[in-house]
Amino acid sequence: MRRPALGAWLLKISIGKRLFFAVLLSIVAVGAIGVGLVRWRLAGDFSQYAANIEVQRLDGLIGALTAQYRQHAGWSFVPTQPDNQRTWLRDELTRAQAAHDAKAAAAPLSPSLGYRIGLLDQDQRYLAGAIASPVMIAVASIDTLRRPIVVDAHTVGWLVIVKPQNPDDGLAVAFLVEQQKSLLVIAGISVLLSALAAALLAAHFRKPVKQLVDGARRLGEGQFDMRLSIHRSDELGELADTFNHVAARLEDTERWRQQWVADTSHELRTPLSVLRVQMEALQDGIRRATPDTIALMLRQVHALTKLVDELHELAGVDEGQRHYDMACVDAWMLARDVAESFAEKIRIAGLALSIGPVPTRSLVHADANRLCQVIGNLLENSVRYTDAGGLIQLHATVIRHELQITMDDSAPAVPADLLERLGERFFRVESSRNRALGGTGLGLALSRHILEAHGGRLVFTASPLGGLRATLVLPVED
Repeated sequence: MRRPALGAWLLKISIGKRLFFAVLLSIVAVGAIGVGLVRWRLAGDFSQYAANIEVQRLDGLIGALTAQYRQHAGWSFVPTQPDNQRTWLRDELTRAQAAHDAKAAAAPLSPSLGYRIGLLDQDQRYLAGAIASPVMIAVASIDTLRRPIVVDAHTVGWLVIVKPQNPDDGLAVAFLVEQQKSLLVIAGISVLLSALAAALLAAHFRKPVKQLVDGARRLGEGQFDMRLSIHRSDELGELADTFNHVAARLEDTERWRQQWVADTSHELRTPLSVLRVQMEALQDGIRRATPDTIALMLRQVHALTKLVDELHELAGVDEGQRHYDMACVDAWMLARDVAESFAEKIRIAGLALSIGPVPTRSLVHADANRLCQVIGNLLENSVRYTDAGGLIQLHATVIRHELQITMDDSAPAVPADLLERLGERFFRVESSRNRALGGTGLGLALSRHILEAHGGRLVFTASPLGGLRATLVLPVED
C-alpha cells in the first residue's frame, strides 16, 4: 500500500524540485567519490601502528597538560586566538614526544596524529587542536576516542583523538579533518549551485510546458485556432510543432464538419422543399394528382435517395468499411463499355464521343463494379457540364508502370484556381449551387476515394479541348 502512495507523492513534486534534487544528488555523489579517492590516494605506505598503541603513546601529552593545569589552576595557558589554537596542541604533542624519546627509545608517532587530536574542557567546550564535526565523522566513516584529563580526582578536560578504521588511513583522515571547514563551505556552495541550476533549468522548461498545458486546455475548450509560439530545437520544440500541426488538423476538421453540415442541410432542403410545396398544393386542392405531378415528386424522392446513398458510401469510406472485390480486370475494356452505354445520353445532350485506340497494357487489380462507378461519374460530369455541340474524348496510355485513362471534354473550362478543389465533398464550380446545373458534388469525392483505395489517384487538369481533363491513374499488372 505504500508504493502507490509514494508514487503519487513523487508525481506531485514540481519539475524545479526534481531538478534540484537531481543536481544535488549528483554533486553529493561526486563529492563522496572525491572523498573516497582522497582516502585511497593518501593511504599508501604511512604508519602501520595499531590504534590502541597510538592512543597509549598520548600519555606523555596528557601528563604535560595535567601539570600545566595544576600550575595555572585552569586552562588559562591555552591560546585563545583561532590560528594558535589549531597549532598549539600539535606543538605540545611534539614536545611531549621529544621528552619521551629522550628517556626511552621508541618508534616515532604517526606524523598525522598531531592533526587528529583536539582538546575540550570539562563542559565539552573547544579549547585547542582539531575536532572532527559530526558530518565529517559520518561521511568519512571514522571514529573518535576520548582520554580524560584528571586533576586531583576530577576530570577537567578531554583529549579527543580521531581514529580511522584502518590505521593506514591516518594521513587521509587528518587531511579531511584539517579541511573540514573548507569542505563544508564547498558543500554549502554546492547546495546553492544546485538550487540555482535547478531554478534556471526549471525556468527553461517551465515556460514551454506551461504554454503546452494552456494550449491543450484551450483545444479542449474548442479553440482550434490557437497556435504555440515556441521556437526551440529540442524535444519540447518538436512537441510544440506537433501540437501546432494537430491544432491545424483539428481546425480543418472542424471547418470541414461545419461545411459538411451546412452543405448536407442545403442539399436536403431543396428536394424536401419541392416535395412539401407539391404535397401542400395537393392537400389544398390547388393542384391535382396528375402523372406529371407524381413524376415530379418521384424525381425529388430519387434525388433524396441518391444523396442518402452517397452520404452512406462516404461514411463507409471514412470508417474504412468499404468492401472491394479485387480481381485482375481490363480497365480499358471497362471504360470503353461504360462510355458506349452513355452513347445515347451523350447524343441527346448534343455532344460527340470519341474513343481512342487500345493501349499496350490495361490489366489492373481492381474491383470492376467500383471502377465502372468512377468512369460513370466522370462521364456524367462531362455530359452535365459540357456545352451542346461539344466533344468528349476517351483514350488511355501506359507510362512506366501506370495506366492512365484520360477523359477530355470541351468548353466551358474550370478556373485554374478551382481545379485542386474538384473532388471535395459538396464542391461544385458554380457558386449558385443551382441543382439544374449539376448534382450534389459527392460523385467526384467518391471517385477519388475509390481510386485511392486501389492504389491509384484521380487528377484534374485543363483539357486541350477547352474544358476539363480527368485522368484515372492505376498501377498496371505485369
